[in-house]
Amino acid sequence: METTVLGRTGLGVSVAGLGCGGPSRLGQTRGASERESIRVVEHALELGINYLDTAEAYGTETIVGKAITGKRDSVIISTKARVITAGEDAVKPRELRSRLLASLQRLGCEFVDVFHLHGVRVGEYDRCVSELVPELDRLRGDGLIRFLGISEHFVSEPGHRMLRRALEDDYWDVMMVGFNLLNPSARRYVFPRAIEKNIGIEIMFAVRRALSDPEKLRITIGELAQQGYLDSAIATTDPLGFLIENGAAESIVEAAYRFTRHEPGSDVVLTGTGNIAHLEQNVHSLTRGPLPQSALDRLDELFGDLESLTGD
Repeated sequence: METTVLGRTGLGVSVAGLGCGGPSRLGQTRGASERESIRVVEHALELGINYLDTAEAYGTETIVGKAITGKRDSVIISTKARVITAGEDAVKPRELRSRLLASLQRLGCEFVDVFHLHGVRVGEYDRCVSELVPELDRLRGDGLIRFLGISEHFVSEPGHRMLRRALEDDYWDVMMVGFNLLNPSARRYVFPRAIEKNIGIEIMFAVRRALSDPEKLRITIGELAQQGYLDSAIATTDPLGFLIENGAAESIVEAAYRFTRHEPGSDVVLTGTGNIAHLEQNVHSLTRGPLPQSALDRLDELFGDLESLTGD
């Protein structure tokens, strides 16, 4: 497992991170037992992954906490709290503190390394800065968090509107960014400024349904052609087949992980699963070298201007 430095945090992190949310939530979505999910986290650590990303909303903090018992010094923990309540009310500073304390209790930790405001939309950003950033600074001063993070609501803002705004400020040590070969717009809107400011980047949405399910990919390509984003002739072919045919990658999923892993500005690529064999396959992909330049050029030709997809 290769490691890198997570921006200005100085943390040494594995280039593959275990995403404990997503569609799988460590297998909890499909009915895995707690013990089975704990074993996925334990095996990730055995594979050399030291970056674990969870959140109160995922319902996996307790699982992560049990898996890292006795290993806290060797892992980097990232968790998150939403900035609105279930009733769409704004979370107040005191409530943010209580949510962090609850997360720490579930994790069995005295502090978290990276604490994100979770899924922030552009319209919520200014309030987060005025009301919640001062509380985040107090929490850091109290030793409950080490570094401040913010994650975007990629599903509703695939063009990174909030992060573009956040990059104008200097509050954030880490950002969680949606990025994949169907929507590489972060390389225009996020990565250059993040590199300049030495902000650590976590990649989410590296592989979702459109890149793991051939039928979903076919439908997605057809929709792009109908909307005029792609040549209609492409919709009748396998637009990503060249990656396999030319030997650039063994599978589309592998290519997708390698695409995100080796993008300048990318630090940690999150992979989420409830299956150990699947986890091993994903880690294998993430520890391979970059795609050939010819493949990257073709992908850029096909999808380089897109910023409307999530890949889900």
